[in-house]
Amino acid sequence: MAQTLVRTDFQFPHQDHVYHGKVRDVYFLRSEQVAMIATDRISAFDVVLPKGIPYKGQVLNQIATYFLEATRDIVPNWLISAPDPMVSLGLRCEPFRVEMVIRGYLTGSAWRAYKAGERTLCGIQLPDGMRENEAFPSPIITPTTKEDVGHDENISREEIIRTGLVSEEDYKQLEAYTYALFKRGQEMARERGLILVDTKYEFGKKDGKIYLIDEIHTPDSSRYFYAEGYEERFERGEEQKQLSKEFVRQWLIKNGFQGRDGEVVPEMTEEYCKSVSDRYIELYETVTGRAFVAEPTDDLTARIERNVLAALK
Repeated sequence: MAQTLVRTDFQFPHQDHVYHGKVRDVYFLRSEQVAMIATDRISAFDVVLPKGIPYKGQVLNQIATYFLEATRDIVPNWLISAPDPMVSLGLRCEPFRVEMVIRGYLTGSAWRAYKAGERTLCGIQLPDGMRENEAFPSPIITPTTKEDVGHDENISREEIIRTGLVSEEDYKQLEAYTYALFKRGQEMARERGLILVDTKYEFGKKDGKIYLIDEIHTPDSSRYFYAEGYEERFERGEEQKQLSKEFVRQWLIKNGFQGRDGEVVPEMTEEYCKSVSDRYIELYETVTGRAFVAEPTDDLTARIERNVLAALK
């Protein structure tokens, strides 16, 4: 099986610090740039799972690049170039401490909370009588805090503004960008026979200007249903055929793990890791309409270092 990249420890020129996230490692450079490396780590329920997924980093980085290039007319973004299949080089922005989650359908964690009796989500009142995977009359924004460690927490628009996490003026702009990006994402998904169900966006500021940062519309940040058969499955109350990381969450739930204290991650066999890799590659090809070209993985660290150094020159 292909090698995976689960840990990085580079020393790039003019590097001042590194942020190791759940999935990405971000190298901050004094040249006002960042090198973001999409590793093959996979997380669920805010826990990094013990094994990497072959080609996952390449898939995530190339999908994000594809959509960042396709949405520059909506909002400025941080991306400068992608010098390696697993790396994006971009502007160094000061991130807002919230993630803009937007939902077009009642599913995933929102459905689990709704099924348990909750009717308010991030300050938004939900009607009674909704069913799993039902479309909202119009998309709703359900923001979360952005935590460096531990769980991100749901938060309302009012709390964000009241506590000063984001100014009211900036938050209104983030909302406008979020709705516009989601609309474009849904249109692009529809062209590929998919439904963009929900996703999240992150934004930052540089020199007083708001930029879209991080990834967009990848299987780690988004959920897709296949459009064909959606209505029939919904009417029958069946699970939707989907392309997203939700299948990993469901596998964990069925094996007794939801990230709670005392729970143990089930064994990730080589066969299982390959099956997850195949699903990520399927999503890449379906979402972009491009054939996935697997890059050599015999020495990922050397390849990444070589390509980033060439780009920084």
